[in-house]
Amino acid sequence: MDDIKSGFVTIVGRSNVGKSTLLNRIIGEKISIISNKSQTTRSNLKLIYNSLDSQIIFLDTPGIQNPKNKLGEFMLKEARSSLKDVDLILYMVDVNFDIGELDNLIIDMLKKINLPKLCIINKIDTLNVDEISKLISKYEDMNLFDKIIPISASEGTNVYNLIDSIKSYLPYGPKYYSDDMITDQSERKIVSEIIRENALNFLRDEIPHGINVIIEKFSIRKNKPIIDIDAIICVEKKSHKGMVIGKNGDMILKIGKSARIDIEKFLDSKVNLKLFVKIDDDWRNKSFKVKEFGYFRK
Repeated sequence: MDDIKSGFVTIVGRSNVGKSTLLNRIIGEKISIISNKSQTTRSNLKLIYNSLDSQIIFLDTPGIQNPKNKLGEFMLKEARSSLKDVDLILYMVDVNFDIGELDNLIIDMLKKINLPKLCIINKIDTLNVDEISKLISKYEDMNLFDKIIPISASEGTNVYNLIDSIKSYLPYGPKYYSDDMITDQSERKIVSEIIRENALNFLRDEIPHGINVIIEKFSIRKNKPIIDIDAIICVEKKSHKGMVIGKNGDMILKIGKSARIDIEKFLDSKVNLKLFVKIDDDWRNKSFKVKEFGYFRK
């Protein structure tokens, strides 16, 4: 295994800078949930990149944010914990020239960590060459990062160069996972995230943060190549339940149809998906509920 570069790489940054988009592109599969809503990623997720000469285990982390409830506190702990026991840190920013409070918080955290750090500037497809150069200089002047790499995760620009740069900072060692693994998450967990992603994309801003999805049934029919999936969409308020269901059930039908298509692509199988809606009043502020829904340090 002396010719294999392998190691653990965490990617941190504010919400909506494109961390999950980048990792899905690198892995070549849509595993991390993507939405234009903030706080989409809730817990650390391992995504595994395999090539002939390397294995890179990426940690997709919740966006750094000021916690407003028990779930937010868990998410901040998850992001902080990802900075431990890794070989390399990727700090992702977008093309905003103003460095805000949350970015300054992350930068202060990174200053205290003695590990190689790469600054990834995403969404460069929205800038001209001079603007990109100025933004690179801005982060170079911090004298914090070993390398500044501009990319466009959505367009794929410079992503292969980023992978090569990551490899150069990793040690030689064994492969920690088999070559056919691309994530440490179960199929049930990924399916629940696919449903949540579709709900986020269809619903209004005040609902999504309070949504959680629980898979109640996941079984393959004995006589047909069909997977039966029953899922519960949990919301925090009675009014939210009505919004998720929609007039004459039109909203939950939209969510279900879109989610089923994505799940069938992921599982490569026909799927019979049934969605139900349940109220768990103010669950994000209840420690026992946050843990019950799987958000706890293992």
